[in-house]
Amino acid sequence: MSIDSAGAAQRRKGLRVALAVSLGFTASVASGALVPFLGPLFAAQFLLSSAVPMPLAKTFGMAVLIFVVGTVMSILTSWFGDHPASFLLLLGLLYFSCFVAQSSGKGGAAISLVLIVSVLVPLLGVLNKELAASILSILLLGVISGAVLMWLAHAVFPEPAIVDASKQEAVIRPTDYGRALANSLILLSVMAICLTSDNLTSAAVIPITVITLLTQLDAAATGRAAFGLAIVNLFGGIIASVAYEVLNLRPNLLSLFLITLVVCLFIGGRAAARSPDARVYAGALTIFLILFGLGVSPLPGSAAESFSTRILYVGAAILYTLLATALLWRQRAVNVAVA
Repeated sequence: MSIDSAGAAQRRKGLRVALAVSLGFTASVASGALVPFLGPLFAAQFLLSSAVPMPLAKTFGMAVLIFVVGTVMSILTSWFGDHPASFLLLLGLLYFSCFVAQSSGKGGAAISLVLIVSVLVPLLGVLNKELAASILSILLLGVISGAVLMWLAHAVFPEPAIVDASKQEAVIRPTDYGRALANSLILLSVMAICLTSDNLTSAAVIPITVITLLTQLDAAATGRAAFGLAIVNLFGGIIASVAYEVLNLRPNLLSLFLITLVVCLFIGGRAAARSPDARVYAGALTIFLILFGLGVSPLPGSAAESFSTRILYVGAAILYTLLATALLWRQRAVNVAVA
């Protein structure tokens, strides 16, 4: 595949992400969705994971997977939500299973979505009883709308009939159980703190930031690379703050669409590249969507909280993840070397 055609493929993918996310985000806000970033977030995950649209059967399977995971998490939350030790143990087992699959290169975007669902459902179930009753319908609607946005984006910006035959098959790696355990402990410790919080916004932002960073740190071979990805992720939060302030100058749906479109063209285009940095920008896009979505969400207390505080949450989550991985991953490497 030539450099020119590779660049054209990146542009098409970036345009698809920008169109799907901006349209979906605007439609969600217009309809009064409680979690307006969910559908666009799923659409971005689907579009960035492949240059071709997800087959209908696979999309249906993804919807079933998210629904089943959401149902199981809702049941576990209702049964064990008042028993923190047992609840955290069950969450830890689920997180460990996800990180094991992720460490071996299996699961693709599905693993990230399962992790996000397994964070949001317990938080909503414990911190917002009213919203917890409708979380399954919110999740299912998010997956369906994300799939519709994906197909719409591919219809507007289709791939050529003859594409690079690389199907971007997942690279299967040896399973790293030690790193999966370390990642599970990092995420679980954050969840233990957030489940006792009275602030749903911080409880949602912090663990999802940790998830996005943990999936990116595998690509950071050096401390300088890790510092760089931390800056890029924090930059996603800063862009969300600036975008929200610009929206307040002219708060209407057209402004919302244009702001989201411009930001997604900037970040999404880089996330669509075939480079190690793509995953980092995909994480920054996730953080942008969550922070910006919480800013315009009708959730109680979401809009009232200052963006400076939310960026502080993101910064704290990034700093904690970097320190925890530096300690736990290095300790494991030392143990392996000694053995």
